[in-house]
Amino acid sequence: MADSGKGDHEVKIALDVDVLAKQMSITDMVHQVADWGYKYIEQSPHPRINPFFKHPKASRETLSEYKKALKETGVQISSFIVVYNWSHPEEERRRAAVANWKRIIEIAVEMGTPVINTELSGDPTRPVICEEMWYRSMEELLPVIEREGIRVEVQSHPFDFCEDNDETCDLVKSLYSENLKYLYCAAHTFFYDKGRGDVRRMLDYAGSDLSHVLIADTMNHTIDCRYIVNPPGVNATIHQHLGIGEGEVDLAGIFEKLRQMDFAHRTFKVGGESIIAAALFGYPEKMARLAVAARERIEKELLES
Repeated sequence: MADSGKGDHEVKIALDVDVLAKQMSITDMVHQVADWGYKYIEQSPHPRINPFFKHPKASRETLSEYKKALKETGVQISSFIVVYNWSHPEEERRRAAVANWKRIIEIAVEMGTPVINTELSGDPTRPVICEEMWYRSMEELLPVIEREGIRVEVQSHPFDFCEDNDETCDLVKSLYSENLKYLYCAAHTFFYDKGRGDVRRMLDYAGSDLSHVLIADTMNHTIDCRYIVNPPGVNATIHQHLGIGEGEVDLAGIFEKLRQMDFAHRTFKVGGESIIAAALFGYPEKMARLAVAARERIEKELLES
């Protein structure tokens, strides 16, 4: 459960380093994050550490380089993001994903990072089977997660077996574990409630299980011709992670609701403070401006009010 007592606790403001990881070394990436004024890194899938869907690759040399850069800058890793096929309809793929999970938990423990966030990672054409497989994976993984003291935060993602905010919250809440919490991604808002974008209601539904928010903007893909995909009717989804104010998400409403929830001072029995991360992709040429602007806006909205 969440503890809203302010005390000395303050939300961890992090930067998702996906764009930087594609351009520079781990050392340079960490130093760049520090130069932009962030104290925390959200380590999204990285080919040398935690690649998409594949077994973690983090070598001793890689982790040593990472630890050295963190020590040099004073930056910390707030959380690892992983995307594995743990709800895949095929049992062999699901078992491989569970093995990936067990290894990334070991890496998180070694790096002193008590939070891992993730997606449901299923097949939207077979949602019932995927949900069954997700529960099967959780039956095996939750004892490991609880033993190692890790907080796992789950989000639904566009083109997942569940895209709905409330239903994903229900999955999380159904397991009655302090080690399992919910992540709200602003860039997925219009998938979460079929284009309505009622951010206040969705955050209310998450309630005390909301431990992590990703900040980015996007357009409402449900509006006719907002995005045009050829051929029409293709089985795909489109969304973006734009800078604040570049899309149609009610980010002012998100910040207002987070203030009402005292999200900035939440702490949890597992994993410590709440986390809010700037998750901005697609425009590396603007990242120096967008990343700093996002941090300053988050600080103003949640820490100065």
